[in-house]
Amino acid sequence: MTKSRDTEIISVGTELLLGRVVNTDARDISEMLSKIGINVKYHTVVGDNPQRLRDCVMIAKQRADIIITTGGLGPTCDDLTKQILAEAFGLKLEYNQEVADGLYEYIDFKGELTDNTYQQAMLPEGCTVFHNTCGTAPGCGFEKDGKTVVMIPGPPKECNAMFSLSAMPYLQHLSEEKIVSHSVCVFGMGESAVDDVFAEEMNAMTNPSMAPYAKESDCLLQITAKAHSLDEAEAMIAPVMEHVCQKLGDMVYGIDVDCIEEAAMALLKEKHMTFATAESCTGGEIAKRFTDLPGASAFFKGGAVTYWNEVKSLMLGVPAELIEEKGVVSYEVAKAMAEGIREKLGTDMAIGVTGLAGPDGDGINEVGTVFIALATEDETFVREIHLGARRTRSFIRRMAGNYAFDMMRRYMSGKPVLF
Repeated sequence: MTKSRDTEIISVGTELLLGRVVNTDARDISEMLSKIGINVKYHTVVGDNPQRLRDCVMIAKQRADIIITTGGLGPTCDDLTKQILAEAFGLKLEYNQEVADGLYEYIDFKGELTDNTYQQAMLPEGCTVFHNTCGTAPGCGFEKDGKTVVMIPGPPKECNAMFSLSAMPYLQHLSEEKIVSHSVCVFGMGESAVDDVFAEEMNAMTNPSMAPYAKESDCLLQITAKAHSLDEAEAMIAPVMEHVCQKLGDMVYGIDVDCIEEAAMALLKEKHMTFATAESCTGGEIAKRFTDLPGASAFFKGGAVTYWNEVKSLMLGVPAELIEEKGVVSYEVAKAMAEGIREKLGTDMAIGVTGLAGPDGDGINEVGTVFIALATEDETFVREIHLGARRTRSFIRRMAGNYAFDMMRRYMSGKPVLF
């Protein structure tokens, strides 16, 4: 880059401030911009208030070279982003007949348009128009006073499509450098533990750089490099990634994967294997998480949610006397659940989970105690975990699922199942 350009994203919408809508636009745009070497320095959220939006724009003009707004481009009276931005840069809004003619063409709309709909065809003079392939409101970009301004609709589907198809090419000329980033995904170590392993190295690095990030029930180590070409950046990252993976060993479940179940699916596909689930405290969440992945039906035969003891006996063949003797939250019951569902459905592997997600205990085990079993053709593995009595139900269930998928991926990749 000939010049370092600071970028600010201003997300417009009172619903964002009220917490009714999660601001995914700023996250997604930042991620896309990083791929073309443009650094985002500020995220700002402001409600649908003209004066407050003016104030935010004036601050952005002082500290950013690129100003990107999301939201406030629709037809209603509180959609004022274009008016405020045009005013801030001394531009007039002009009626664009081509945009007006194209409103609603994405759904082949045949009805009457209300007068306020045509407000969306009012755009800053001289701007580049960004066509909306998923909605009505167009976006636009312009350069004025040494600043680059981009305006994008707020609905995530529209925002992502328009930014990818139109705004990215528009902004590409501002950067001569490329940023490449890869995520080393880790389960079995927390963010602080990963940081402790690599702290000295991370403090000494500039380009490439490394940083650990905590997720809900696992973490990742982000490795990023900036160079004049993608190939050059990839070459800079490769030895760092190899070093990290060697140092973390079995704890690495994948590179650039969104979740641990995705890593398990890749191995199921590679090994041509199937599995089933028998769940108690997780309430079917393990099955749901896996079947959320496209193509899950090729590997997941089915599952059973067995809360009552009688159902465990009826559906899975868990002996009632075993439950009575050992307790429903036990090594033996988890093992019997996994083996029972595997036998009934004829799968290569099966998961059995029983535990206490809270808030109530059973008088024997503390809340957060979970037994997870993996039944295979040769052996059944059982892991006992204690996640803490103060954890939420959702955390305990999700963490139990992560352990289950991790046991599967370890078994399929020939690594120790229990650690």
